[in-house]
Amino acid sequence: MNDLSFPVPLWVWAAVTVGICVMLAVDLVAHRDNHVIGFREAAVWSSVWIAIGLGFGLVLLAWQGGEVSSTYYAGYLIEKALSIDNVFVFALVFSFFAVPDAYQHKVLFWGVLGALAARLVFIFVGAELLQVFFWTAYVFGAFLIWTGWKMAVSKDEEVHPDRNPVVRLVKKLIPTDPWFHDDRFFVRRNGKRVATLLFVVLVAVEATDLIFAIDSVAAVLAITTNTFLVWTANAFAVLGLRSLYFCLAGLLRRFAYLHYGLAVLLAFAGVKLILSETPVGKLPIPLTLGVIVVTITVSIGWSLIATRGRPDETADGPTGNAPAGDGRPTRGTGSG
Repeated sequence: MNDLSFPVPLWVWAAVTVGICVMLAVDLVAHRDNHVIGFREAAVWSSVWIAIGLGFGLVLLAWQGGEVSSTYYAGYLIEKALSIDNVFVFALVFSFFAVPDAYQHKVLFWGVLGALAARLVFIFVGAELLQVFFWTAYVFGAFLIWTGWKMAVSKDEEVHPDRNPVVRLVKKLIPTDPWFHDDRFFVRRNGKRVATLLFVVLVAVEATDLIFAIDSVAAVLAITTNTFLVWTANAFAVLGLRSLYFCLAGLLRRFAYLHYGLAVLLAFAGVKLILSETPVGKLPIPLTLGVIVVTITVSIGWSLIATRGRPDETADGPTGNAPAGDGRPTRGTGSG
């Protein structure tokens, strides 16, 4: 597969990765206390992370030119759009386990770390497969088209986080206390270290995000197999996922038709990836950017118009759960 290629010194890889780690540390310090993150605070932090992600594209523009920069922006936009679907699932998991609002940010922080690690692995494996075995473009492309179709027709299917095989395996392997103990993942009970319900929630979040990681990495690989661009597009999009959750969770009911737009984007990425190994070749980046922007705009606009007048929950926090307790254990509804 022919693709953008430009030298990226090792120190640039290291500098960008260290920068991402520093930003994660800043995010952790900013929310180190267990307070309920409201819409206004989340919106400010989301704006900061989005500005940083868009700003990195300008750095690429000055360093490598317009084609590299626009390719990054295409990958970043499709990642940012797909991350909204992550928010739907996170809200479902938190609601199912009745996670107090003040503890959700800690789960999401560690969830973001796991998401970045998983995507880094998938990026290098996927890019290598596409470079070495041309037929993997057909496999990945078909997978994206199938995923888009499933997203379009199966959005209303009920999901049970406690039935996730990874969650069930953890409950079998690790002694688990079916209660929340503040924001702790492990506590000692009868002299033994046991996992709390919050740790089970973290496992559920990580397990569901693995599916999103496969979809999103494959979608960006359909745009470019340049590992540096795929990694930075993924990293900067996922970096603001936690703030995006608290910003949008109370508005999710307004995005009634967004999943159709995301389904179109996944199917488009699949078709693009398949065409790259045919005489048609890779579709132009301006066309890709145009399809992404128009699809996101239309699906969000359609949703907001169709759900106009519905109440949202932005004033009371993301899920409307009770605030954190006074140190005593609290039980979730989905602990089984």
